[in-house]
Amino acid sequence: MKTKKLSALLAFALVGSMLAGCGTQPSTSSQSASTASAASTGSTSAAASGGSVTVYSPNPAEALNASVKEFQEKTGITVNVVAAGTGELLKRIKAESANPLGDVMYGGGADSLSAYSQYFDSYVSSETSSFVSGYTDPSGKWTGISPLPMVIIYNKKLVSESDAPKSWSDLTNSKWKGKIAYADPTASGSSYTQLCTMLTAYGKDDGKGWDFIKKLVANLNGKILSSSGAVPKKVNDGEYSVGLTLEKEAMLYLNANGSLGMIYPSDGTSTVPDGIALVKNCKNKANAQKFIDFICSKDLQTMMLNKFNIRPVRKDVTLTSGLKELKDIKQVDYDFKWASSSKSKILSQWKQVLVG
Repeated sequence: MKTKKLSALLAFALVGSMLAGCGTQPSTSSQSASTASAASTGSTSAAASGGSVTVYSPNPAEALNASVKEFQEKTGITVNVVAAGTGELLKRIKAESANPLGDVMYGGGADSLSAYSQYFDSYVSSETSSFVSGYTDPSGKWTGISPLPMVIIYNKKLVSESDAPKSWSDLTNSKWKGKIAYADPTASGSSYTQLCTMLTAYGKDDGKGWDFIKKLVANLNGKILSSSGAVPKKVNDGEYSVGLTLEKEAMLYLNANGSLGMIYPSDGTSTVPDGIALVKNCKNKANAQKFIDFICSKDLQTMMLNKFNIRPVRKDVTLTSGLKELKDIKQVDYDFKWASSSKSKILSQWKQVLVG
């Protein structure tokens, strides 16, 4: 894959944010209430003849816009995008359940989607017959579209490779106090998965996991970001020395010759899939199903891998050399059911830790 300059990536992301809201960063209520059409690259008449679909998404602007553009050009269906954080979008879907304004939730950890499963309709795409096993919800309420390893990142200009944290526990070292970029898990689905991953690594059932989180929170020194998308940007820009983020977010900067280094935690990470789901009683169901089918297709999964290093879930798409095989990444025994069914309780305990 051709290496891009970071400035080009950020410029594209800025254009994307104009088209698709604000990328991974949660918008204000007024911003998220308005949909931004990403139809500027397609044929207006063709799109109009195919109808429309409204997609809620926390995905990075560049990858989101690329997938939307491909779908519009191939189907003639207009895609209206509402971009915000996973938590904000799921709360919006819940609030709108009596009169849904969105049709598809495109992105967000499957554990977060599962926690809101009552607001999704069952839909199993025929494309899933080519999936690796384990990436679909048995009830059809969500479909996994990409494994999401959680990683530690560091700014290579501020931190040497030898000094960079190699594990979650290294982040509790006092030398990182106030220098760790971490997003609010009540607003960010990926940050919530990171929280559950660390709890699992250090003991989610015996209280030791929360003892670890208390040490981490103390080392955050009161600094918690509102958006998961801000984590890699602020670390890359040198505002923070290290951070917690998704592999796919880190890879955007690595591929663009940014200042980031990336580490898979030695004490184990998780690979909960990014998901896509059909909003219950949505107004554009047929087009929503077509959109889900397209995102699960071989062509789109191949494009997302080749352009953005986003891992595929299909057996017929071969992983590129830039990514580690999942079997070579140490993983915790992530309890998906616990993470989804206990989300309210876990986040309540997180808030208690914050207030001491």
